[in-house]
Amino acid sequence: MITCIIQARMGSTRLPGKTMEKITKDKRVIDFVVEQLKFSKIIEKIIVAIPDSIEDDVTYNHLLSKKIQTYRGSLKNVLDRYYQCAKNISSSVIVRVTADCPLIDPEIVDKVITKFIKNKFDYVSNTHPRTFPYGTETEVFSFNALEKAWNETRNDFDREHVTPYFYKNPNKFSIGNVIQEKNQSNYRWTIDYNEDLELVKYIANNIIKKPILTNDIINLIIKNPNLLKRNESHN
Repeated sequence: MITCIIQARMGSTRLPGKTMEKITKDKRVIDFVVEQLKFSKIIEKIIVAIPDSIEDDVTYNHLLSKKIQTYRGSLKNVLDRYYQCAKNISSSVIVRVTADCPLIDPEIVDKVITKFIKNKFDYVSNTHPRTFPYGTETEVFSFNALEKAWNETRNDFDREHVTPYFYKNPNKFSIGNVIQEKNQSNYRWTIDYNEDLELVKYIANNIIKKPILTNDIINLIIKNPNLLKRNESHN
């Protein structure tokens, strides 16, 4: 089974509570992430993995009210959160997306999954090197690779960020990367700062079609070049 596990938490150091920030009148950041991913033609299950801390109860209750499947696990050891979640549902392929990417592009997600499946890699991303915009980050890996990383790494950085053990050890894992001919890595709509949130709100309220795709966003920015000035200092 191909499962997308969305990593989310309320305790962001740069923008606390961003997971539950409203983007439109009736949808929050986490709602957008899930909604965009539902347009994937390959993902079979979507789960939001959140910490088991009191601070994250508000996210859990919101997702429960939306009938979105959740898993609760370690706050700091996110690698363990992913491993236990994937093991709990017997998922053989895991797609990792983070909740600070509400405009994740399902077509890009499917490209990364397709490369993973067709080439039988252990790990595939679209970030090593990066040619896609910030906010479209997608990682796909096998449960066996996840279990190997979970068993072997003792590094706190690896445990917090889930996947570094893969690309730091190319001798242990077969690794692939999806690139595109035109480098669009100068664009950025991930949410780390309040300026990012305001940009995403503008995009979400000015592009009506669903899903919102990367080219839709770039076309909007081309027509409104001042948009990127809101967050260009963080690129």
